[in-house]
Amino acid sequence: MSDEKTGGLDRRKFLAGSAGLAGAAALEITIPGSAFAQGYPSRPVTLVVMYSAGGGTDTIMRKLAEEMAAAKGWTINVVNKPGAVGGVATQYVSAARPDGYTLLGGANYNRFVRVLGHAEFTPWEEWVPMKAANALASWSVRKDSPFQTFEDMIAAAKANPGSVSISTSGTGGVWHELALIVADLAGIELKYVPYKGGKPATLAGLQGETDISGGGVHEHIDLIRAGEMRNLCQTSAEDIVLDDGTVLPSIASIIPESRKILPVGATYNFMMRRDLPPEVLQELADGFRAAANSEGFKDLMKAKFFQLDVKVGEEADREGALMETVTVDIFNRFQDQIGAEVQTADALGLPKPEDFDAWWPPKGYTPAPIK
Repeated sequence: MSDEKTGGLDRRKFLAGSAGLAGAAALEITIPGSAFAQGYPSRPVTLVVMYSAGGGTDTIMRKLAEEMAAAKGWTINVVNKPGAVGGVATQYVSAARPDGYTLLGGANYNRFVRVLGHAEFTPWEEWVPMKAANALASWSVRKDSPFQTFEDMIAAAKANPGSVSISTSGTGGVWHELALIVADLAGIELKYVPYKGGKPATLAGLQGETDISGGGVHEHIDLIRAGEMRNLCQTSAEDIVLDDGTVLPSIASIIPESRKILPVGATYNFMMRRDLPPEVLQELADGFRAAANSEGFKDLMKAKFFQLDVKVGEEADREGALMETVTVDIFNRFQDQIGAEVQTADALGLPKPEDFDAWWPPKGYTPAPIK
């Protein structure tokens, strides 16, 4: 894997495209913002989802698009462009005209692309992330797996390090990151097998391609309810008990010292470029709030064990920066498992996680102009 091309993403083209985009944006400043945004949107909006269809990010983004369209009377088309832990979709949206008609359906504040060197922008400075929800991590196995419990899996992994395999939604993605954390807590070495998104990662375990399906509770819950999969652990602070009495055990009930980091999981973010006209940014923020607080979206949260957590403005930027700080720390500790060059905190201008509160907000940071 070279420095210039990673996971199908040509870094030189990405950065060159960004430079060209800056020039295009400079031409637009001669047009008054109110005129540029007048009547927005006058045509369909495209939401580009950074992971494959059927996974958690896709599920959340399609529901947000549906509820936003209903609330605002807009037409929103959703397309999937997976690859490079969000880098492919990010490149696509970055290359589009900054007019609010091409938006990014993202996860985890898009923090992995900079940490892994796929891009040089700062996600929480050059984009406007708006957070809708959290998701809990889940490790599940097919119904005929020899692993009845998490402890069974630990015993097998310790007896033959590296022999037990777990699927992830992509090397360097959130489920890979959390799998590294859980395995470290358990004191085991696993084989990590990447897929392009949560749905194929779930199916990998179900079909026997891997010993464990790594992903989110929301991606496994229907198969668990149907008796096709068995949950070994999940990353809330407490056990989850389904209506039929099935227990999804918290990792804290197995490894008590893990409680200090729980609950932990993925986040889902509707993302806009910060160079959009302020009037367009405000329209999109209003639409996002309406969608995230709709009854239809709340029903999805309850059915799939997502956690509603709406954040916009500086609150969202701050959380994005904090999560990027944590990821830089974790990925540098587990460099050998990432399989690519990982940027250092110093190179990215980030503090150590324990110094974050004193560091925020960093010099030069300005919140997006939205209410």
